Amino acid sequence: MPYHLEPSECGRYILMTVTGDINSQTAIGQNLEAHALGKQLGIRRYLVDLTNSKNTESVLGNYTFAREDMKETEGIDEGARVALLVSPDDHSHDFFETVARNSGLSVTIFRDRDLALQHVTGPLP
Repeated sequence: MPYHLEPSECGRYILMTVTGDINSQTAIGQNLEAHALGKQLGIRRYLVDLTNSKNTESVLGNYTFAREDMKETEGIDEGARVALLVSPDDHSHDFFETVARNSGLSVTIFRDRDLALQHVTGPLP
């Protein structure tokens, strides 16, 4: 599945753009690469553009990915702030967001790009 990583022009977040279906197997590699870039650049905020990507993972797979893979995989920054930008009619990522948040990860879905950008560039609590 194609994806692209780059630091934002302002240097405050990493932009990951994903195209095509996504599941836990592909997502873990993408996240590891994104978090490695973030660590290298001293960035802990991520805007993940999934507007052209559907989550095809099973409920159990999403649960395991959020509760175990993202929490226990070396190289994943558990304290990162993540905004998932999805299409207005796409709810395939909703369960992952719920489980991720319940497990202590700062992951929030947005259907409006401006709100997602405000989230990743705004002050930390």
